[in-house]
Amino acid sequence: MKTRVITGAVLLALLAVVVWQIYTPIFVIVFSLLSAIAANEIMKCAKISNKFIVILGTITAFCIPYLSSASILEPIVSTEMWGKIIGFVPKFVWVTAIILAFFLAMLKDYAHTKFEDVAIAIVAGLIVPAVFSIFGILRDIDGFHNQLGIYFIFYALICALATDTGAQLGGMAFGKTKMSPNISPKKTIEGAVCGIIFSVALNAAAIALYNHFAVIGLTKTQASVVLIAAPFISFMSMMGDLTASVLKRNFDVKDFGKIFPGHGGVMDRFDSSMFTLPLAYCVALFVV
Repeated sequence: MKTRVITGAVLLALLAVVVWQIYTPIFVIVFSLLSAIAANEIMKCAKISNKFIVILGTITAFCIPYLSSASILEPIVSTEMWGKIIGFVPKFVWVTAIILAFFLAMLKDYAHTKFEDVAIAIVAGLIVPAVFSIFGILRDIDGFHNQLGIYFIFYALICALATDTGAQLGGMAFGKTKMSPNISPKKTIEGAVCGIIFSVALNAAAIALYNHFAVIGLTKTQASVVLIAAPFISFMSMMGDLTASVLKRNFDVKDFGKIFPGHGGVMDRFDSSMFTLPLAYCVALFVV
């Protein structure tokens, strides 16, 4: 427990630094590193022996977040210049080339590489970083240096973290009915309800704080949309957690990694966010 608390404090300090430097390249460097580590964790848990596939998947996962926004490298690289660079070749061309590279690697080492290895590498090296890229997309969704984008980043994280915390505490206090005993025996329906309620309450508080400090706050309509969507996103957060549990059972591992003592790996911390970030992005598009 002590280790978890210390690691949690360090992670909060890191989050504070990232928020402080959110309009500098440090922001994209941090979530690119997280993306690469998460991808590498998945491939290692899947015991992919083809080193080229693992290396390619890890490098790809690190690079993709830099394509999230033309303003992502401001002020070092101007929005106009980086926009031209990342727009020079359509993204689907890069995706196609990477997938072909994975399959060519399978042909080169076909004796030890299965199709499943390639499929897992595509998920880890393309889909996982695409989700992490939403951090950059949300930040600049309504223009560079616009506070609304930052709010939606926290909205996605609150839906994930608050649901997890509320479900854990609620389950300890009221939990009786098992939610999914074969996947995650400790999760209960009562805990899940508490998690959703806690997420909505925390999001309501976040809206109040945002409207108090932001130059332009959320309108009543926007705030209503955000709060109405919160329970659904919180529910999907739990589905993300259960999905990660199924993967770990398939891989026969307890945690995806050990980078965060007491907490596991990057994927163990961001499994719920893999579901909340895309949904928060959809809500942000509707609101903006």
